[in-house]
Amino acid sequence: MNAQRDDDPMSDAIPDEEVMLRVRNDEVENLSTLFERYHVALFNFFLRFSGDADGSEDLVQDVFYRLLKYRRSYKPGTSFRTWMYQVARNARNDRFRKQHDEVELEAAPVVTVLPVDPVDDQQQLSRLKYALMQLSEDKRELLLLTRFQGLKYDEVARLLQCEVGAVKVRVHRALQKLEDHYRRDFLRRPKGNVGV
Repeated sequence: MNAQRDDDPMSDAIPDEEVMLRVRNDEVENLSTLFERYHVALFNFFLRFSGDADGSEDLVQDVFYRLLKYRRSYKPGTSFRTWMYQVARNARNDRFRKQHDEVELEAAPVVTVLPVDPVDDQQQLSRLKYALMQLSEDKRELLLLTRFQGLKYDEVARLLQCEVGAVKVRVHRALQKLEDHYRRDFLRRPKGNVGV
């Protein structure tokens, strides 16, 4: 059987699930393909969640270490992205359980990783960042997965082990809470003083 190699220009056409099956079958060099595809997305997920760039880099490395270490637990037919984000959530939870530190609001994510709409100005982005950091951990994670990481509701439902309808309700409530924090922050702050 002539398997495509990672240096083959067609290797990008290979689905993530197939690449992970190769890793699972001890073709561990294929993990570099998954790293190239997902390291930036994972970094942004962790950074948006915590605001800690160095910690986010460490967590990305930890996720790929765990993907390699637990490669045999990947089940054929499973969505790779869903499985990878479950590993990422576990790595983040383990790290924060060890640290027992609350994320300080001053450590909000840098604007450069947020999607920038040309119409938005610096104040609006700062307020949005601040409002996102005000959300509870579960609401923030849900919005990061669905809005910033692009996971579909059914993927998030599998990840959280709940129904798709429950995910939709939770996302709706998280967006409402985000809007409440954003509006409250907007009304509370004097113009020109975003403080984040």
